[in-house]
Amino acid sequence: MKLTKTLVLMATAAVMAMSATTAFAGAKIFVIGGKPDDPFWGIVKRGAEDAAKVVEAQGGSVTWLGPQNYDNLGVDAAELIRQAIAQGATGVVGPDWVPDAMDPAFKAVKDAKIPLVIYNAGGIQAADRLGALNYVGAIDYKAGVAGGEYLAKAGAKKGVCINSLPGAANIEDYCKGFKEGLEKNGATYDVLPLPATAEGNVGAVSEAFKAYLASHPDTDAAFTTANLDAIGVAQGISAAGMDGKVKFCGINFDEGILNQIKEGKQACAIDQQGYQQGFYAVSILNGFINYGLTIATREILTGPGVVDSTTIDATMAGAKEGTR
Repeated sequence: MKLTKTLVLMATAAVMAMSATTAFAGAKIFVIGGKPDDPFWGIVKRGAEDAAKVVEAQGGSVTWLGPQNYDNLGVDAAELIRQAIAQGATGVVGPDWVPDAMDPAFKAVKDAKIPLVIYNAGGIQAADRLGALNYVGAIDYKAGVAGGEYLAKAGAKKGVCINSLPGAANIEDYCKGFKEGLEKNGATYDVLPLPATAEGNVGAVSEAFKAYLASHPDTDAAFTTANLDAIGVAQGISAAGMDGKVKFCGINFDEGILNQIKEGKQACAIDQQGYQQGFYAVSILNGFINYGLTIATREILTGPGVVDSTTIDATMAGAKEGTR
């Protein structure tokens, strides 16, 4: 009897030790994000890094992978996903920017039985299609609608969407939404497609928009789909001598864009709260891998929200902390 009791106690202790080791072996999470010098993705990365503090305290790690440029976005991002698998990821976070190019790589994640969270781009539709735990981010189409509605209700009659990443699903959705927001409020729509090399290139965007305004002088509204594009558009408006005649909104913001809103050079920014995208996506995966925790609401929306002159001061305080 004593021997049996001793064996039971020893087995129980072994199971407890194994459980503790399993629980705290730590998640190995890889996060696919934007290029290193992209201001918006710097904020997303900050959110992921803050969540990583908990991951690391529990014996895990978080590795950020991003392309050097956006010239061949879908193919390059798919390769980063495959790198994560090859490096032994136990969890993957990624945006579904270009589904045709990226979905096969995401399916390889699923086939390897690696938990996946889609964030930033793709929506719940991508999460469902790819078997992801959750989608964390804004709905890009609705973000575009918000910008179009804002400008049309402010009096705009003819708007243009500056698309510096043609073919990227989320960017195309921004422009489609902007079109709807304008047209359902009585304004007309156009699009200015630019090569991918122009994205984030302030000078290139400025020159392109200046030229566009010269040939479309009745344009009174614009919408940008990336942080630095908004700086370029503001410069293009000034260079065209149309300050005060063209109002514009844009996706995302940084300190420079917030200053443009504060100074009246930009009407609004559409906020998708990138910090929360990085933070929640990593946290969800870590909880699932270590403890089997799940979030019942699979679509976790971080936007869209509108930042304009009425909310600029509070938003600037968050920007100084690196979270907005």
